[in-house]
Amino acid sequence: MGRTLSGVGVLDKSVAVLDAVARSNEGCSLADLVDATGISRATAHRLAVALETHGLLRRADDGRFALGFALVGLGHAATDGWPLAGAARPALEALRDTTGESVQLYVRDGEHRVCVVSLESAHELRTIVAEGARLTLAVGSAGRLLSGEPAQAGWTASVEERAPGVASVSAPVFDARSGTIVAAVGISGPVARLGPDPGTRFGPSVALAAGQIAATLATS
Repeated sequence: MGRTLSGVGVLDKSVAVLDAVARSNEGCSLADLVDATGISRATAHRLAVALETHGLLRRADDGRFALGFALVGLGHAATDGWPLAGAARPALEALRDTTGESVQLYVRDGEHRVCVVSLESAHELRTIVAEGARLTLAVGSAGRLLSGEPAQAGWTASVEERAPGVASVSAPVFDARSGTIVAAVGISGPVARLGPDPGTRFGPSVALAAGQIAATLATS
């Protein structure tokens, strides 16, 4: 299931169903849920329908299960009540305006990274990462930082690691007291615009934003 189990079977299986749908770009059929979770068909159907009743899942026009709109409100409530998201937003907005590219803030959650703030570029061709999206670690510049890879130059870049045609540059946000990484801030966009060496061009700006966020957190 890719996460720590609580020992409460129905809850663990329900979260596995939600995770399977969240990882899918096109929603999940019942067969997809069974394949992704290893849960029996009858149990997967019962849990998915129950989650749909509570608004945590919904049915797309083709009948596949997609994430429900109730999660939007829960996600905003979670981020609004968390100092990191609010503290980071001014620096993230400045970074988007300076670079012209989409900006994301990620935190680690077990073996995944979760996008807690996402600001889209004004370009028609841009990278879109939904807030709340769960992505794997060790792939992409932010994922590698959150998995423990050091940022030798203060930032890390990636080109077409997570998705074809996409480049990114990320920098770690450190906790001033413990010195540990609490988040990774990054920009992402098409390789055609960021170029084959995006770090040289954008790394200093991304690292500056990460430092500003860390400083704000230290005084909040």
